[in-house]
Amino acid sequence: MSESRHTNWNEPIIAEFRANDGTVASRGFGRSLVLLHHTGAKSGVERVTPVMKIADGDGWLVAASKAGADDHPAWYHNLLAHPDIMVELPGEGEVAVHVEELKGAERDAGWEKFKAASPGFQSYEARTTRLIPVLKLHRR
Repeated sequence: MSESRHTNWNEPIIAEFRANDGTVASRGFGRSLVLLHHTGAKSGVERVTPVMKIADGDGWLVAASKAGADDHPAWYHNLLAHPDIMVELPGEGEVAVHVEELKGAERDAGWEKFKAASPGFQSYEARTTRLIPVLKLHRR
């Protein structure tokens, strides 16, 4: 997906999220999204990306699935380069978090939570040979 198509897809989701305290009913996301504020690893450009989140203990999990594409989403690389970010959460507004990439059994357990939450994640896994990263957002 080109950058402009990606932006055009995200803009109405971001607007609805912000207008409705984190609820995005028009696309069926409900209150399952988080808005990641991240800085381009190469460009330095600030971006906002909506992704599905799953509550996990003291934080939240996000999966860099990119709908099963064979490459990681740009935001994944940005979070690894700049792991201290702000997110917008339903009912909480902006929250400072530190991003940690999960590995091994922790990653696998997190990925199982995504597959259990939405059948789309199972199809994403089937479309690619890459290991889809799972990241944890810890409150700072």
